[in-house]
Amino acid sequence: MRRPCFLIVFLYMGLLPLFRPLNVFSLTLSLEDVLEMGIENSLDLKKSLIDLSGAEYSANRLWSEVFPAISGSVGISYENRLFSDDGWDSNVEGRPSAGFGMSLTFNAGIPYAMRNIRLAYQTRLLNYEDARNQLGILLTKNFYSLIADYENLSVLADMLNLAQLQHERNRVGFNNGLVGQLTLLQSELGMENARYNLSAARSAYATRMGDFLAQLGITGDTDAALEGKIEIARVEADAEHLIREYLPRRPDIVGRRQEIQRLENAEKQTSFAGRAPSLSLSAQWRSSSFDPFSDSLGGSATLNIPIDPWIPGTGRSQSIRSARHAIDKAKLDLQSAEDAAATQIRSLAANLHNSWDSIEIARLSLSVAERSHELTEQGFRNGTVNSLTLEDARNNLANARQRLLQSELSYFNMILDISAALNIDWKDLMR
Repeated sequence: MRRPCFLIVFLYMGLLPLFRPLNVFSLTLSLEDVLEMGIENSLDLKKSLIDLSGAEYSANRLWSEVFPAISGSVGISYENRLFSDDGWDSNVEGRPSAGFGMSLTFNAGIPYAMRNIRLAYQTRLLNYEDARNQLGILLTKNFYSLIADYENLSVLADMLNLAQLQHERNRVGFNNGLVGQLTLLQSELGMENARYNLSAARSAYATRMGDFLAQLGITGDTDAALEGKIEIARVEADAEHLIREYLPRRPDIVGRRQEIQRLENAEKQTSFAGRAPSLSLSAQWRSSSFDPFSDSLGGSATLNIPIDPWIPGTGRSQSIRSARHAIDKAKLDLQSAEDAAATQIRSLAANLHNSWDSIEIARLSLSVAERSHELTEQGFRNGTVNSLTLEDARNNLANARQRLLQSELSYFNMILDISAALNIDWKDLMR
């Protein structure tokens, strides 16, 4: 009577090495840890931050647009006089010289050039924040996807445990003459299939985890665990309300508006710089032989009045016309982007609603599969169900658990997608 208990203890001891890698870890990472490390180690974000720093430097020094051009010169000139008062003279004289000049030009387009410099910084800042948010969403998706994969390993381990227990029962029954050889071989085949499925899933999980850790700047041979659980709640997304509330704040829509503003400033800069009068001021000091009595100081003021830009068909007139056309095209691009974004939000909201129905079906399927496996196992013990039917029930139970995991993960990813489309935090959407 003690033999089955001994077999169960032996089976448990044999399964311990299989479960130990799933429960012993040298590093535990939460979602906050993953986001912090992923953003810190992102090379693309570092490059974007360099561009942002350069744009900020220029935006804080707008005075450079009106800073005068300054130049200095130092030289020496040689002069040979062929004749002097005493006749032929072959002496060569060297005369050192120095000069200093300054020039400054004012035109009506300078203020718009300054506005575009400041706008360029705002655009860089928007792009950086958007890239940071998108990376956070990607890391969150990978984080919970790996959690789902890890939970799937537990499902497959449970299936292997059931298959091995069933195989041991069949072995005991075969030794006592209660079970045929075919039933024993079928249970052994089911056990080996379950072992292979678990081994393949563990290899795939280890590969994905290694790639994920490398993205965080962690060596791939680190035994790491992800701390978290997929917890979802039904989200009722009113597409039209979300479009009205959040669409204008989408980074791509804001970027389109900034591009229109930039083109308008560029058009005004071209128009005023080309058609409005400009004032040029210059001053120059020059000294020869470093003799203070030979120094010269000069200055000039010039008012330039352009004429050709006012003549239709000239080159500068066509440049102004092309700038206006670019603004019209940018406005059409904005309208197209808004329409596409609204369509995307409506589609995501509809998919989110349908995905919840899939979760409810998956939960019902799991309840049915659990009850079916329980009744099938009871029937097998009573001799009314064969081993193939029992294995099918066991596989159906595993598939039902995996389907529920995938349905919940898919729903969560849709929440992340619609949060990204609205440019809001996914936690706020779930609340």
